[in-house]
Amino acid sequence: MAPVKDDRSLGDLFAELSRETSALVRQEVALAKTELSEKATRVGRNVGYVAMGGALAYAGVLTIIAAIVIILANAGMPSWASALLAGVVVLVTGYIFTQKGMATLGREQLAPTQTIDTMKENAQWAKGQMK
Repeated sequence: MAPVKDDRSLGDLFAELSRETSALVRQEVALAKTELSEKATRVGRNVGYVAMGGALAYAGVLTIIAAIVIILANAGMPSWASALLAGVVVLVTGYIFTQKGMATLGREQLAPTQTIDTMKENAQWAKGQMK
C-alpha cells in the first residue's frame, strides 16, 4: 500500500488541528453539562425523599401522637407513658424515610464519569497522533 500524499502545508495542518481541538473541547463541555444535569435531576429527586421523610415525621409528631396518646390514655395507660410510646413509634417511621433518602443520595456518583472517560480516550488518541 502506497503512502498517502498530503499537499497541505504545516500551517494548514496546525490550523485544522486547532479547529478540530476546539470543536472537540466544545463537544466535551456539552457532554459534561448534559451528564451533570441528569445527575442533578436524580439528586433533586432524592433530596425530595429526604424532605418528604422529614415532613412526614413532623406531621406525624403533630397529629398521630395526639390521637395515639388519647387512645392509650383512655385505655388506662398513664398519659406520660402513652405520649412517650406514640412519639417513639412516629419518630422511628420518620427516621426510616429519612434514611432511605440519605442512602440513595450516598450512592449517587456526581462526577461526570462518561465525560472523564471520553476525555481520557481523546488524550490517548492525541498522543497516538503525535508519534
